[in-house]
Amino acid sequence: MRTLLVSLLLALSPALAADSDFNGRWDITALTQPRPRAWWLELSGVGTPTPSGKFVSAHGGDLNIVDHIAVVDGELRFSFDMPTRNGKASPSPLYHAKVVNGKLEGILDATGTGQPVKWTGVRPPVIAEKDDASWQRGTPVELFNGKDLAGWKALNPTADVKWSYQEGILRNAPPTTDLISERTFWNFELHVDFRIIANSNSGIGLRGRYEIQILEDYGKPVNTHGAAALYSRIAPSVNASKPAGEWQSYDIRLVGRTLTVVHNGIKVLDKVEVEGLTAIANNADEALPGPFILQGDHSYVEIKSFRVTPLTKK
Repeated sequence: MRTLLVSLLLALSPALAADSDFNGRWDITALTQPRPRAWWLELSGVGTPTPSGKFVSAHGGDLNIVDHIAVVDGELRFSFDMPTRNGKASPSPLYHAKVVNGKLEGILDATGTGQPVKWTGVRPPVIAEKDDASWQRGTPVELFNGKDLAGWKALNPTADVKWSYQEGILRNAPPTTDLISERTFWNFELHVDFRIIANSNSGIGLRGRYEIQILEDYGKPVNTHGAAALYSRIAPSVNASKPAGEWQSYDIRLVGRTLTVVHNGIKVLDKVEVEGLTAIANNADEALPGPFILQGDHSYVEIKSFRVTPLTKK
């Protein structure tokens, strides 16, 4: 009997080990066209009776809790409980993945709502750089020249680019595409002067991966979707928004994964840790410099200054 039990345990061990290989964080590239997208997944407890997970860009662009997780014949399957609309349950997309040579190879099964989407996942890099006294400011760069869109391009090349300059101020006319800078940056300070109207919703993507929310929310409680939040991840300490129609500013400093945001002269995120991608992400290459993204597909935003100061080691 003891020999049989040992044999059974040895037979089960490879399967349990394979299941646990799904655990941890994954940076995901969704092979979508024409607008490139990146997702983020964190799993724990896979291979046990109580697996859990978080996923960025499942639906609503939020950091979502994964409702259902299972491994069937070495294949990870996870899905979400979709909201009911007009008394009918929405189809639930099903995500499939296998670990192949240390990477995830997956398919999003749209369950009748569209074509399946292939995706790949890799482990996030360890970024050891910290925001300390070892960094010096380089030469500031004004990324918007006050005349035209030189140095920027459409994030979605099939959408109408309805951005224009009027008296040195960049304005969008939604719905339109987000803009993405042609230049890429690693560690930097960013100063932005912006103005929004009532009910505006925009954002700034750092390295093309991490969104700082722009939102008309004057006087409202702070939350992870509010102005100056690291979108869906970290709420600002206070709401420093001004009323709609007034010029506002962000001063953003990013070193490695360490993020500081000053909103209208008030520090609202103080050296917080960026755990991973947000829904604005157009690339999952967290170890590389990335572009800025200016969100314009939601609603109105005006930009008067967008000045980047690179940071390098002393």
